[in-house]
Amino acid sequence: MTDLAQIIRTLDLTVLTEPKDFADIIPTGGYSADLLSCVMIGAPHGSIWVTLQAHNNIVAVAALLELSAVIITEGAMPDEATLKKANEEGINLLSSRESSYAICGRLWEMGIYS
Repeated sequence: MTDLAQIIRTLDLTVLTEPKDFADIIPTGGYSADLLSCVMIGAPHGSIWVTLQAHNNIVAVAALLELSAVIITEGAMPDEATLKKANEEGINLLSSRESSYAICGRLWEMGIYS
C-alpha cells in the first residue's frame, strides 16, 4: 500500500498546509474532476482528489468526503483564507506545476486508482 508521504516524494509535491505524519495516511484511491458536484458524487471516501481548482470550496468538499488529500495542479495556488480553512479542517492541500493529466497518470503508475 502506498502512503501519502511516498506519493508526495515520488510526485515532488509541495505541501501547502501544516505538515503531518503523511506516512500514516493511506489513500483509498484517486479521483480527478474540476466540477465540485462531480467530486461529491464520484470521489471515493478517503481518496486523493486531483484538480486545478484552488478556491475555498475545495476544502468543504474534501472535508465532506474525508479525503486523504487534494492535489492542486498547473501551479494554481489557494489564497490565505483557503489555506487557513484547510488547516482548521485538517485537509491536506498539495501542489504541483504539472497538469492534472500528468499527475493522474503518475498516480495510476503508483497503483492509486479508484
